[in-house]
Amino acid sequence: MSAEEAPARRYAGTRVPRVEDARLLTGRGTYVDDVVRPGMLHACFVRSPLARARIEGVDASEALALEGVHAVFTAEDLNPTAREQWYTLIGKDVPDTPRPPLAEDEVRFVGDPVALVIADDRYIAEDAAELVVVEYEPLPPVVDYATGRESGDLVHEGFPNNIACELAGLPVEDLPVFDEAAFTARETIYQQAYAAVPIETRGLVAEWSPSTGEMTIWAATQSPHEVRLFCARLLGLDEHRVRVVMRDTGGGFGQKVLPLREEICVMLASVKVPGPLKWIEDRRENLLAAGQARHEHADARIAFDADGMILATAIDYVQDVGAYPTPAPMNTCAVVGILFPGPYRIPQGTFATTGVFSNTVGRTAYRGPWQFESVAREVLLDIAAREMGRDPAELRRKNLLRRDEFPCTNHSGMPYSDVTPLETFEQALEMLDYDAFRREQERARAEGRYLGVGTSTYIEPTTDSLSLHATEGATIRIEPSGKVNVYVSGGSSGNSIETTVVQLTADALGVDIEDVNTIQGDTAVTPFGGGTGGSRSGSMNAGAVEATASILRERIAAIAADRLGVSAEDVETVGGHARVRGKPETGLPLSEIASIAYFQPESLPPGVPPGLEASGRYRAQSPVIWANATHLCTCEVDLTTGAVKLLRYIVSEDCGPMINPTVVEGQIAGGVVQGIGGALYEHLAYDEDGNPVSTTFMDYLLPTSTEVPVIEYGHIETPGPGPGGYKGVGEGGAIGAPPAVVNAVADALAPLGVKITRLPLTPESLVTLVREAKARQEAAG
Repeated sequence: MSAEEAPARRYAGTRVPRVEDARLLTGRGTYVDDVVRPGMLHACFVRSPLARARIEGVDASEALALEGVHAVFTAEDLNPTAREQWYTLIGKDVPDTPRPPLAEDEVRFVGDPVALVIADDRYIAEDAAELVVVEYEPLPPVVDYATGRESGDLVHEGFPNNIACELAGLPVEDLPVFDEAAFTARETIYQQAYAAVPIETRGLVAEWSPSTGEMTIWAATQSPHEVRLFCARLLGLDEHRVRVVMRDTGGGFGQKVLPLREEICVMLASVKVPGPLKWIEDRRENLLAAGQARHEHADARIAFDADGMILATAIDYVQDVGAYPTPAPMNTCAVVGILFPGPYRIPQGTFATTGVFSNTVGRTAYRGPWQFESVAREVLLDIAAREMGRDPAELRRKNLLRRDEFPCTNHSGMPYSDVTPLETFEQALEMLDYDAFRREQERARAEGRYLGVGTSTYIEPTTDSLSLHATEGATIRIEPSGKVNVYVSGGSSGNSIETTVVQLTADALGVDIEDVNTIQGDTAVTPFGGGTGGSRSGSMNAGAVEATASILRERIAAIAADRLGVSAEDVETVGGHARVRGKPETGLPLSEIASIAYFQPESLPPGVPPGLEASGRYRAQSPVIWANATHLCTCEVDLTTGAVKLLRYIVSEDCGPMINPTVVEGQIAGGVVQGIGGALYEHLAYDEDGNPVSTTFMDYLLPTSTEVPVIEYGHIETPGPGPGGYKGVGEGGAIGAPPAVVNAVADALAPLGVKITRLPLTPESLVTLVREAKARQEAAG
């Protein structure tokens, strides 16, 4: 059996039950708050009550006098001890924005950490935090990012006009097509701030050993090796002196990819206290200070010819980056502009993007950080269709790229390949029976009921070979018993990467899945990897497992061939046995081959090393691996109450061959529910003084099972480049859902002349839109 010849797949593509469910569903998971260390201390932050103020002084004397309090650290204590503060994911030389561990001189949003209290337990730490007296001189905050560029106040000195980043292409004025086209749709579309809201909030246990100069960190993270590298740089330690352990992580969605300011403070403080230090964020802190996402707007345009063919697109995009964005915001700003053409046949266009500071919580990564390109494009397409008197589905059908048109390049210079936009679109319409729904809609309108249908089609970048996390490693050890352990970097935070890796390894080695175990999330034993983010886990781990398994397959074949007196090319591995092709009764169990490899090295064939353990690394074989999907939603809107009831939700997805269809559909479902929440419920709102008004689940509304319909799935499988043809699927649901829901609601209200350009679609906002539309109709006679 050659190294390139993998055994036939038995498990990939099947609905293998998740291996992690046994412990998670019985309450035997290990989260950061479950970690208890001898002599452990607890941390609590003193946070700013003001959106912007000068810090005049901090008096911690009363807090320090409280029994059980060990220390109160301020910026003067912690910040100077930080060495390097850059992220491996981004790189050392990428321009970044300010990010002090504790607030220096000024606080810049409500919740800004000013001091860190260390005590025997969390209760004492919280009591002590209330005793810390901070004198503030209030300053006028920049609350509305949309007007931040015109404000005379600055969030950060050194950033004129509060501009964090900007990038512009060809000026729209230099594209005469928008003036000459038969029709140009143009709207300014707004999306509100909302947040990742993982079930498990952020948390960290940092244990410093002065005698050995070693740091051990238990972290709720999506990328344990990123945390390790960051901590080593932050504290000026050699990497091998830092160990990061990630057990179970209750959701991340981008919020837990990189260490944020609180985690940085805990790392810095841990070397100054007499025991391990734990910080667990409570829910109010998470909604107050863990980051915002999605707060943005854009002036978007699409030009059409008389037949409805798209001639050009342009977007002028503005993003709220808050006070302390993590990571640097340029990447997502640029990607919104680059991907705005989406999966459509568009010959020309341009974009401009700007990130603006505000005195609100900093922007963080969140499932599909560039998602607004789909919101703006898909909502504007529906508006254009109605204004041209065309059905939105027919307008898309004219312009969506087909499978046979790839590879191609969009007008921003982004190369597309291996996707099926028109095909997923048609599948979604067929699953609904679009024509039948339109007939039902007409009957309902005649009865005074308002039904709507909306679609959203997008193309998304998943794995790429351009970032600093462009490779992934795996180590596989076939034990002397013949059982298999596979080590990968980890980052499993609900994305089932444990199950996925076990499936892939069982197939790659031709062994029974019950004989495979995976070890993840411990930087002391696992190979370096980028973790979970950017929809990279499936394809990158598939590549790493295959690169490593091919080494072991070659050894297994050589040993078996030598014992059986055949050529290595005649050996195949099936069901944990190395057998002679065509002679299933002739072969050796893997346990016997392992015994030879470990305990009889003198009998190994020439050139075959002892043992059955190997490590390998994989680099993505394409600059970008693309996935695509169409989301379709139907709804009913109550004109009196503004309530939106979702009736059906359909997703037609092309993420390539599915390693585990149940896992794929679970990832889609999770993203869809988050997207529905963003369209209808969630809003991380601030008042005009910069005070957050939604820091509890009484105010920050999340969708529940009663609001979300059964999600229906359609799959089209176009292999991508790389082993197995696997693509990413983790972010798509959150990208496609908001515009599909918005378009469904807008379609329901179209007879009234309602135009929707601002999210979220709360009952109050919809009632207002209906009232205004009716007033316009009455005024028009």
